[in-house]
Amino acid sequence: MMRTRPLKVALLGCGVVGSEVTRIITTQTDDLAARVGAPVELAGIAVRRPNRVRAGVPAELLTTDATALVKRGDIDVVVEVVGGIEPVRTLITTAFEHGASVVSANKALLAADGANLHAKAVEHGVDLYYEAAVAGAIPLIRPLRESLAGDKVNRVLGIVNGTTNFILDKMDSTGAGYSEALDEATALGYAEADPTADVEGFDAAAKAAILAGIAFHTRVTIDDVHREGLTEVTAADIASARQMGCTVKMLAICERSADGRSVTARVHPAMIPLSHPLASVREAYNAVFIEAEAAGRLMFYGPGAGGAPTASAVLGDLVAACRNKLAATTGPGESAYTRLPVSPMGDVVTRYHISLDVADKPGVLAQVATVFAEHHVSIDTVRQHGKDGEASLVVVTHRARDAALSATVSSLRKLDTVRGVTSIMRVEGE
Repeated sequence: MMRTRPLKVALLGCGVVGSEVTRIITTQTDDLAARVGAPVELAGIAVRRPNRVRAGVPAELLTTDATALVKRGDIDVVVEVVGGIEPVRTLITTAFEHGASVVSANKALLAADGANLHAKAVEHGVDLYYEAAVAGAIPLIRPLRESLAGDKVNRVLGIVNGTTNFILDKMDSTGAGYSEALDEATALGYAEADPTADVEGFDAAAKAAILAGIAFHTRVTIDDVHREGLTEVTAADIASARQMGCTVKMLAICERSADGRSVTARVHPAMIPLSHPLASVREAYNAVFIEAEAAGRLMFYGPGAGGAPTASAVLGDLVAACRNKLAATTGPGESAYTRLPVSPMGDVVTRYHISLDVADKPGVLAQVATVFAEHHVSIDTVRQHGKDGEASLVVVTHRARDAALSATVSSLRKLDTVRGVTSIMRVEGE
């Protein structure tokens, strides 16, 4: 039997995502009520500019006093789609203190202070859900937290930022340079006016921290994630990858160490074989590849951003939080029982693709090979092209520690015959 008293929802933020959340709640009332077991009522929307025209958003619900809204006491669930750290952190903890569960899309806050937010939610007996914080419409957090709860996840490898995937896809498919591809992404609305958070990897690093924490049952913050942007990726890098039967993707990689005693989390451009499922992810789409001991390899694919896709994930969490309110229970919270340390990037083991400008004369290759050997980095393949006293040398290594590779590159720069190290890129997915 359906309860007649509605569950009340407060919305913080009414931009692209918030407007879509509002539309779904107000136009699909009967369906939501049937799925939840009670009516779901939008009780208030906190915004900065109430006079701004918002099609389909009831003006009578708008308020500029977000604090008063979350303190009302009759709010069952607060949906936060504002972003940023403060005042959102304070608003969320205030909502908890007044008995409201929270659904958030705030990757930056969760990656920086997720442990404290989870603790506050537990203290007050409410839920904290955030499916929309990582990969838009792609169901990812719930499968990791629930469907794979009985399995051991060893690796999460994914494309979690649509802007960077669009840029690299255009560079690969059209031969464009980074700046040209970024301009196209901006013109189409995939890149912000200031694209730093995307192209320098901050957005993906926050998502990697969240994924690593859930996958490995340990606490990982954005400060633990090694981050490199894609602004230095060139058309020559893309062409070199193609010669190897690879493409370049901006990857978030979270993995357990071989002995299972630590984890690593990193975000950087990497070459992956064209045979890998992630190589076929085009345009602004996202995809995450999970490797678990019992389940094997799983891939989750779909639109990772945008108003409607993100709102879909928000509404899924809202339904779950509302159901829990009706049942007077809570869903799964933080699981950090393993307390595994996060190893530095220097401990990461992978393959590398290094491009060198060298003098075109006898003995150069031998000198370069000696440097690699001195640092215990094994060479897989070498390609050399020379003309008029100048040459390029491309070395692909076997798997090696990042610290050993860094020391190798430092030594290479000291050789008189090496004019410059033009590119260093990791090779993943093999």
